[in-house]
Amino acid sequence: MTTTVTRYEVRQGAAWIVLDSPGNRNALSAPLVAELGAHMHTAFADPAARAIVLTGAGPAFCAGADLKNRGDAVAAGGAGENPFVAILRAMWDGPKPVIVAANGHAFGGGVGLVAAADIAIAVDSATLSFSEVRVGVIPAMISVVALPKLGVHHAMRLFLTGARFSAEEARGYGLVHRVVPATELAAAVQAEVDAIALGGPNAVREAKRLVRTVSRVSMDEGFAYAEAKIAELFASPEAAEGMMAFATKRPPSWAS
Repeated sequence: MTTTVTRYEVRQGAAWIVLDSPGNRNALSAPLVAELGAHMHTAFADPAARAIVLTGAGPAFCAGADLKNRGDAVAAGGAGENPFVAILRAMWDGPKPVIVAANGHAFGGGVGLVAAADIAIAVDSATLSFSEVRVGVIPAMISVVALPKLGVHHAMRLFLTGARFSAEEARGYGLVHRVVPATELAAAVQAEVDAIALGGPNAVREAKRLVRTVSRVSMDEGFAYAEAKIAELFASPEAAEGMMAFATKRPPSWAS
């Protein structure tokens, strides 16, 4: 029988991906990274999943690189894209909202998964750390998704010191949106999934793309992109359905 280190399930409008290797605190081993990447692509293609939820089993969310194997899955070089970079990129630019439910501690690459999420919720007992310098390396790939949220000011201190910080501090740094007791995590995540489901599927996809696109370009390029995109969406069948539903005081087809 093949041993798996993740679980995948679609329920209540979301694809739930669970990092399920509690013995090593869900460290980013090569098998875990491979399975996580495959699940991401499955979820993006699944019409039953309006959002993707990434969480962990056991007391930790993700301990980061698998140091017992010299961080092989995170530090992999050679031909093609690094498999962990591919996951961060998929989370950041993929067509569906990705919600991280940080059920416990997150270190190194685990914080990278939090930073790459579109929405992040952490339990109040979680601690986080960009711990790489303490084992002689740097938070290299994850800096690409962490810096837009932390800014240079917070990133410099956290990257240089590797200091641990609380979930509430992470919220102040812009890494997570909400901090909740562990008993309320599932309900808090489902509330976000349900809110996403009220939006048109195409509109939600384009709203995510809008944030990612406009944040990368100049003001003139941003306005040009936004002008073209809003004209396109106002002319779409989804917008026609949404506005008709509003006018007739009924739920739109995607929310009924």
